[in-house]
Amino acid sequence: MKNAMELVQSVANRVTENVRRVIVGKDEEVRMTLLAMLCEGHLLIEDVPGVGKTMLARALALSVGCTFRRIQFTPDMLPTDVTGVNIYNQKTQQFEFRPGPVFAQIVLTDEINRATPKTQSALLEAMEERQVTVDGETYPVPHPFLVLATQNPIEYEGTFPLPEAQVDRFMLRIHLGYPSKQNEIEMLNRQSDHHPIHDLQQVVSAEELIAAQRAIRSVYVDDLVKSYIVDLVTTTRDHPDVYLGASPRGSLALFHAARAWAAINGRDYVLPDDVKRLAEPTLAHRLIVNPSARIKNVTPQQVIEDALQHTPVPGARVRVR
Repeated sequence: MKNAMELVQSVANRVTENVRRVIVGKDEEVRMTLLAMLCEGHLLIEDVPGVGKTMLARALALSVGCTFRRIQFTPDMLPTDVTGVNIYNQKTQQFEFRPGPVFAQIVLTDEINRATPKTQSALLEAMEERQVTVDGETYPVPHPFLVLATQNPIEYEGTFPLPEAQVDRFMLRIHLGYPSKQNEIEMLNRQSDHHPIHDLQQVVSAEELIAAQRAIRSVYVDDLVKSYIVDLVTTTRDHPDVYLGASPRGSLALFHAARAWAAINGRDYVLPDDVKRLAEPTLAHRLIVNPSARIKNVTPQQVIEDALQHTPVPGARVRVR
């Protein structure tokens, strides 16, 4: 077990250090992105343009040696532009499948809320089932597989808000935010000659990444901690300011994320503090605040904070091996 946790730590540290050469001052956000990949989940990055969302995805793909494709979503985009299409070959007189950009190990869907709901839904099967169905034929996506989706929370003109069913499929949501003055100066210094992304080398193999993903599944979660996770999620459903609380998929996301966070920190067991640390990025985007609460400027983050304060934290007990 110790060797398994050392593997996860080693993978996390190498990737984080490598991505840090490109993304300045966003160590926590880089760790959350890596966390989603280790949990075999997907990540929603909600932020204004120009803060490094695409660079983060490219740096991660280069660090782990995975194939990378970027999809710029626009209102005129069709589902087949994402999944692929069958094309008739006159020589063979048969239809041949031409895979779309979703058939990559790391897929960046830029400004996902600019595509129509029909095109957005083309990602649903790939994200949940790890496969794509075109004209009745099913094709598996590569492994490992990670969707990084970005959306601008400020500009709403010409956008189509993601339906709750699709938002719920993202394991985590993060915000990069603007860098500090010192970090922005450092960014200018690093890019004075050329962009550091061009010098980035692979530091982890895909096989090591898959082994780390499997190692995380062996992290122990006590029944008391599982009960704490469910109680916390249930509190979001019963909260007076919430119209729609976190789903059971939210409980699973928090469960898997807590195991990965424990492994990254060198532990083969989950603490309640791990759950508390990851409650906001795993649950907040799944909540819908009711209209009366929105008038009072109540946010999902405040609801999560309130739930953490009012949900009893379990004590410790001896682990029986």
